[in-house]
Amino acid sequence: MAKIFILVLAAVFFRSTAPARAADHRDLKIGISQYPATLHPMFGSMMAKDYILGMAQRPVTAYDANWRRVCLMCVQLPTFQNGLARKIVLKNGKKGIAATYTIKPGITWGDGVPVTAQDIVFAWQVGKNPVSGVADGDFFAKDIASVTAVGKKTFVIDFAKRDCDFASIDDFYALPAHLDQKIFEKNPAAYRHRSLYSIDPTNPGLYWGPYVIARVQPGVRLVLKRNPYWRGKKPAFDTVTVKTIENGAALAANLLSGDIDYIAGEMGLTLDQALALRHRLPAGYKTVFKPGLIYEHIDINLDSPILKDLRVRQALMYGMNRAAINASLFAGKQPVAVSFVNPLDTVYDANVKRYPYDPAKAKQLLAAAGWKEGGDGIRENKAGQKLSFTLATTAGNDERAVIEQAIQSDWQKIGVRAVIANQMPRVLFGQTLRKRSFTGGVMYAWISAPREIPKTTLYSSMIPSAKNSYSGQNYPGYSNKKADHIIDQLQTVCAPKANQDLWNALQTLYVRDLPALPLYYSVNSFFIPPWLSGIVPTGDEDPTTLWIEDWRVTS
Repeated sequence: MAKIFILVLAAVFFRSTAPARAADHRDLKIGISQYPATLHPMFGSMMAKDYILGMAQRPVTAYDANWRRVCLMCVQLPTFQNGLARKIVLKNGKKGIAATYTIKPGITWGDGVPVTAQDIVFAWQVGKNPVSGVADGDFFAKDIASVTAVGKKTFVIDFAKRDCDFASIDDFYALPAHLDQKIFEKNPAAYRHRSLYSIDPTNPGLYWGPYVIARVQPGVRLVLKRNPYWRGKKPAFDTVTVKTIENGAALAANLLSGDIDYIAGEMGLTLDQALALRHRLPAGYKTVFKPGLIYEHIDINLDSPILKDLRVRQALMYGMNRAAINASLFAGKQPVAVSFVNPLDTVYDANVKRYPYDPAKAKQLLAAAGWKEGGDGIRENKAGQKLSFTLATTAGNDERAVIEQAIQSDWQKIGVRAVIANQMPRVLFGQTLRKRSFTGGVMYAWISAPREIPKTTLYSSMIPSAKNSYSGQNYPGYSNKKADHIIDQLQTVCAPKANQDLWNALQTLYVRDLPALPLYYSVNSFFIPPWLSGIVPTGDEDPTTLWIEDWRVTS
């Protein structure tokens, strides 16, 4: 087996002075590695945005650190047993479910206006509008026929299918109808850019969490202050400053110098940097390595004349020494990924096809696909076209840069040229992926909820395009009627064995078709200062900041 050479970028870390006394921490300073492309809760899909909004805005439901579904905005989850859910027949004759939710008492926008059911209805109007360009969320993952306000605090969702997991509406946020509804109604297609979340993000009326966003320095930092109308548990900090430092070595250096107090585990150091840092921390720091439902992969543009050939994609899989990357860079802590489903998830299928490192097999597949060895080592077809395409990831992420170089080197050995073309996260996620303007592959991670059905990422109608205002997250452009049918069934076939059979079938299809190239299952690294308690990593897509009111300063 050929050896892989990984260039490790060494960073010199300096020891910090002794941590400040607990009583000094009135402003919590958090470092993150990316700046969000938008602060609107319904546009874009970036953990940086979710992490920040977790302090200022909340979805209706979420999964906690024990992977239990809980109400954040609602009083009680609807079930058939408690009478808040009932089976219905819709006007079109389809069988559905009506679920009733009630907003918790005292929830108030930061300008003093109560959050009402109309704010939920308005959010639904934005989500269902075909020109609004909502890119993710339960508006797509679930088939919702209507959302109706029943009084000021209660709303009813009519689901168009008898969904097995109907009560979970984790990406369903309220929007401030008293501020944004007229803007939306005037021009739904332009709402994405004209919303107050875009033009006036420090307006307190946009937020109802324990904090509101008070100051914004685009690309650099955001400052949150206490929401005076918050009626929940009082948060410990007067203000929270979130500083974006896209270089990992600089992020660690800021922690050690005391310029920041805490690095967000969800959006902070890469695992190789965390392994290097843990022995240089001041006394008392708690280090937590949290495995989670994090799937690092390379999305492939299936419209590419080169990459649409399955044999080429299979060759790329066999041509990557992912096990060596895990051993050399991650000390074996980030296992090689099999499919989009994590082994920690209950629906994981361990029996699907694997792609071990096999460069000889990769070369055979490329030759069979018509790519012959070229004089410069790069394969070419009969027309003289080189087997070359771009490979992009988030600029400033040293770990991904090293992985790219390793993959680039591996592929070079089988006659494939990957041209690295990295972009800043705001551009990569806000434009390139959303508009599918990449021509080769893009490496990044999905963070999922337990048993999350991948409708927004694999369903054929979720391919972003100008026709659907670039909605959906099926960035590869994967279109398979069988996959669509399985996804539809996963929503409604609830018997445990039958449901697991469907999950197995979808994973089998995924590794057969390879709309994306699986890399590894990631681990988040939390370095918690000795004076900070209450941070409980979730390991799923719901960030720890959703429970920031539980964070406490201890002596």
